[in-house]
Amino acid sequence: MKPRSRKRRSETDNKIAAIIFVFIFVLSCMFLVAKSNVEIPAAGKTLMAFMSPFQNSFSWIGSQFSMAKNTIEEIQNLQEENQKLNQEVQDLRAKDLAASEAISENQRLRALLGYKQAATQFDLVVASIVGRESATWSSVVVINRGTLDGVADNMAVVTSMGLVGHVMEAGLNTSKVQLLLDPRSSVGTLIQRADSRVAGIVEGDINNPTLPKMVNIPKDADVQVGDVVVTSGFGGVYPKGIVVGKVREVHNDEGGLLKHGIIDTAVNFEKLEDVAVIVNSRENPPEPLPPPVNNDSNADPELAKQQLEQQQKIQQEVQNQVKQAQQRQLEQAQQSQK
Repeated sequence: MKPRSRKRRSETDNKIAAIIFVFIFVLSCMFLVAKSNVEIPAAGKTLMAFMSPFQNSFSWIGSQFSMAKNTIEEIQNLQEENQKLNQEVQDLRAKDLAASEAISENQRLRALLGYKQAATQFDLVVASIVGRESATWSSVVVINRGTLDGVADNMAVVTSMGLVGHVMEAGLNTSKVQLLLDPRSSVGTLIQRADSRVAGIVEGDINNPTLPKMVNIPKDADVQVGDVVVTSGFGGVYPKGIVVGKVREVHNDEGGLLKHGIIDTAVNFEKLEDVAVIVNSRENPPEPLPPPVNNDSNADPELAKQQLEQQQKIQQEVQNQVKQAQQRQLEQAQQSQK
């Protein structure tokens, strides 16, 4: 290092040391004045007057540091409060979700309970859907009731809105239910309209998994769009009078002798969560079809008249029974919607 550079550095260090000394001296004088009545020399007073602007600057800087410190503390406190509020909001959302789920479940169960009280001809076991078969997602569901609850194979499964399907395999605590939508399913049905009473079979459509078909309908049969379809009771699995759905469309089959109807199901299978299994039915089986009236001209007119009156009476009784069952289900559906 050159001698001149060393000399300049030494002079700079001396100046810095002098400034530090003066600064410490001034601070000491200020401290003594503040703490006592000690008289300081005139030179000290002059120096203090000279350093007064610096003192104000240091005081302002100190106040700014103090304000910054307080601001940082306030920000930290706000962050902590914000975290607490966020946690409280999450807790409230979870509680609200749980409450909404409980309310929804309560409404569904109340609807089933109301249906159970209205359908006094049935003994029902309420169940919840706990699973679906992956291979037959829209055709088979699993419920949390089994043989220990009185559930057995081939028992009808319903909701307050209408028919769901039947138990295809009952285990101890769970059972598999084949839905009305399953192409392997078949349900004997009737058109509810009094001046129609057309019989047919409702089965699932593999090409349209959400809309089953009512098949085996004669081409000239009186079936109209909007007709209500109910179970006929024939076959021994499904009691009569349970709502299946409404006719959405009517199409002629390729052979020309029959036609089929597309059915809008009464049950919304996409939102199906709770069902009821009919473990016992006290309804009488459907009356057998009366024999045809003998139109022979040699037959006794009085006997023919009696046979016709008996046939009309039986038909009217069946219609009344189906109407009563349907009316109970419609009233229950209206109450559940309220």
